[in-house]
Amino acid sequence: MAEENQERTEEATPKRRSESKDKGQVAKSRDLTSVAVLGAALIYFYFNASDMLKKIMTMLSKNLHRASSMSFSPNEITALAAELTLQFFYILYPLMLTVVIASLFSNILQTGFIFSAEAIAPKLSKLDPIKGLKKLLGTRSIVEFIKNILKVTIVSLVAYLSVKSSLHQVVPLMNQDLWQIFSFIGRNSYIIIANVCLLLIIVAVLDFAYQKWEHEKSIKMSKQEVKEENKQSEGDPLVKGRIRRLQRDAARKRMMASVPKADVVITNPTHIAIAIRYDTDKMMAPVVLAKGMDFIAEKIKEVARAHGVPVVENKLVAQVLYKLVDIDDVIPENLYRAVAEILAYVYGIKNKSVVEEPQWLNHTH
Repeated sequence: MAEENQERTEEATPKRRSESKDKGQVAKSRDLTSVAVLGAALIYFYFNASDMLKKIMTMLSKNLHRASSMSFSPNEITALAAELTLQFFYILYPLMLTVVIASLFSNILQTGFIFSAEAIAPKLSKLDPIKGLKKLLGTRSIVEFIKNILKVTIVSLVAYLSVKSSLHQVVPLMNQDLWQIFSFIGRNSYIIIANVCLLLIIVAVLDFAYQKWEHEKSIKMSKQEVKEENKQSEGDPLVKGRIRRLQRDAARKRMMASVPKADVVITNPTHIAIAIRYDTDKMMAPVVLAKGMDFIAEKIKEVARAHGVPVVENKLVAQVLYKLVDIDDVIPENLYRAVAEILAYVYGIKNKSVVEEPQWLNHTH
């Protein structure tokens, strides 16, 4: 409850925006789409209206002539209706295709490519009368009401001014043929619709700006929501710390398990311990199996003594190895001689037979 009551003051995170888009909740102006469709239709009519009208008149003339010789049986009427529908579709499909493309293009420009099944799925919450009343009395409804009043005013005003300016041309039409009357009506209707469209562009742009502002406001988050999202995406700091501790413990256990395989443990003597192994058949140079300071160093020495691994004190070598060499890495060339002397000493204690100068030691010459 405390989270719900917190004020949403934070900008939406990318995750919240993505979730909102997946639900179909995006900033979109239906007026902008309507204006785009109307504008596309006007442009199409500007270039093709005369040709379309001629095709329609020709089609009607032919079919009226054909109908005059028909017996108007059910089969003939059905066939004629089907043919008329097909011919109308053939004439009008370029216009329909134009407005569909304009509608799609307008929506894509506003929201990008988006399909949300959740947005079109039926929801019982939409039938809630209380929520419906809240929407009816909400800010969005008031804005829609003002916008509709503005659109009606624009259409009425433009229509009135256009008709008033062309009234003087109406009387002479009485002496004109039908084609010229239709041309006059079509031309003036086009001018009225074009002027309305130009003014509605302003309304549509303002509406899109409002929808954008409203959407940004609706997806804002409280500080607690941002904090919870960060925990989910980046992980709870307490859990991450525990995981790191477990990983360190597991790595330490693996390291300690390799100490019994070492040939020697070189010490500081009290603060540092380095476990070294050299297998003449498998290794080009000695490898650091384990290393540690203070408590870890004591554990390395303890495990080494328990498994009979010699512990040799060499403060300088131990310090350099601890600083420069990671676990499972070979020792640097500048320490070959020093480590060789320590290994020779250890092998001597163990009575191992080794060559006086191992192959890896030749690199220092």
